[in-house]
Amino acid sequence: MSEEELEKLRYPIGKFNMEQHITDEHVEQFILSIGQLPAKLRQTLGNMTPEQWDTPYRPDGWTVRQVIHHIPDSHLNGYTRLKIALTEEIPTIRTYNQEEWAELLDSTQGDPEISLSLLAALHMRWVLLLKTLTPEQLNRRLIHPESGECTIRQNIGVYAWHGEHHLAQIQALKDRKGWSTEAQITDMNNTTSL
Repeated sequence: MSEEELEKLRYPIGKFNMEQHITDEHVEQFILSIGQLPAKLRQTLGNMTPEQWDTPYRPDGWTVRQVIHHIPDSHLNGYTRLKIALTEEIPTIRTYNQEEWAELLDSTQGDPEISLSLLAALHMRWVLLLKTLTPEQLNRRLIHPESGECTIRQNIGVYAWHGEHHLAQIQALKDRKGWSTEAQITDMNNTTSL
């Protein structure tokens, strides 16, 4: 597999552009995306089996199970970073080692339902706060030690992209393996017998 093909598997929707001008309308769309992610993820996981959960989404990549657990790990950090940025002046946020977190037993063996439930509750709370932000709050800044300074509005965009990015990784794997088609055929067979 070529580097270009691996890059497409790793970033099926491309990378988030931190340089783009982010309007209030963009922020509304980002918040909508964050709010819809838990349901979209549940729908995408659909009828997947435990064996399918343990399939890497790309060569040398995380398994679907690890991706599912990674999303709330990341988004819990995102929610916390938002609250810190809202209550401190240009804070430097703390990073975490996502590669090592993904190798912990709760990520490699845990039931994905645990993280799906966590993600649903977290996103309800996160969206509740995001919808109340004023233009001044959206322009508050925080510093990420690796990627530098950004506004809250940019950070919201990063997390909206992040959820869609991992959702697309799982969907692309299902499409390549023909798992989406199998589930649709099974559903059709179950509904056509009258």
